[in-house]
Amino acid sequence: MQKLIDRAAQEIGTVLLGKERQVRLALCCLVSGGHLLLEDLPGMGKTTLSHALARVLGLDYRRVQFTSDLLPGDILGASVFDRDANRFQFLPGPVFTQVLLADEINRSTPKTQSALLEAMAEGQVSIDGQTRALPQPFFVIATQNPIGQAGTYPLPESQLDRFLMRLSLGYPDPAAERKLLAGEEARARLAQLRQCMTVAQLQKVRAAVDQVHVSDALLDYVQRLIAYTRSAPEFAFGLSPRGALALLRSAKAWALAQGRGHVVPEDVQLVLPAVVEHRLHAHVEQHGEGSGPINQLLHRVAVV
Repeated sequence: MQKLIDRAAQEIGTVLLGKERQVRLALCCLVSGGHLLLEDLPGMGKTTLSHALARVLGLDYRRVQFTSDLLPGDILGASVFDRDANRFQFLPGPVFTQVLLADEINRSTPKTQSALLEAMAEGQVSIDGQTRALPQPFFVIATQNPIGQAGTYPLPESQLDRFLMRLSLGYPDPAAERKLLAGEEARARLAQLRQCMTVAQLQKVRAAVDQVHVSDALLDYVQRLIAYTRSAPEFAFGLSPRGALALLRSAKAWALAQGRGHVVPEDVQLVLPAVVEHRLHAHVEQHGEGSGPINQLLHRVAVV
């Protein structure tokens, strides 16, 4: 299983230079069955990473550009009257795929954003009184620009909680940027990417994540982290049970990617920022914005 993830990470690394940690976290997010939110300034490679993930995992892929006038039916589909058959016929929307790229998701209205809630939580959509299952596996990879940029709407907490991880790519380091400037255009490199995993192999990796062992001592540590978020004054509210399960599953996926069949505290610490930062709200008046409270969480909660 480790070799499959390593091969996929190396292949994506040929188009997204100098971002190995973010690439591996993104892969762990998807192989553990979670949805991924990529937040960064425009032009940082969010869409490139989304394309690359779908390609190396060998999954059907569709993209929706979110805009202020996008409607829920543009994503889910709608029933259209067929005159020849004298009946309504359902035309599925782009959500009926294995990987849906919701590009710039926070440029649409809250009503349109909420159209994905059921799909992300249950792998199905309810339209015209009928429930329709989505293809499996089903992943949403969403990109968003930082709140405060023109034309953005904040994602509600219920929507953010559906994403297993939130990642930011940031600026490339000078060496990676030099290779980027001197090499081929990203679009050309994307076309050359090889599929590194079949759907059957992906399902085996997901099953293997469930088998990663978690000791009682490690569970104690995770519970101490959760309890701290619920009692410490720097957080407006604590981590929910769904968030706690997301943290544990992400740590198991990271351990598997490192070739281990058990979770160690370092696995939890590495994935924690990506899993909990978008779920926890700091009291801005006390600590300001940023990752400060998350760092305090890691430093103040004892491992043993």
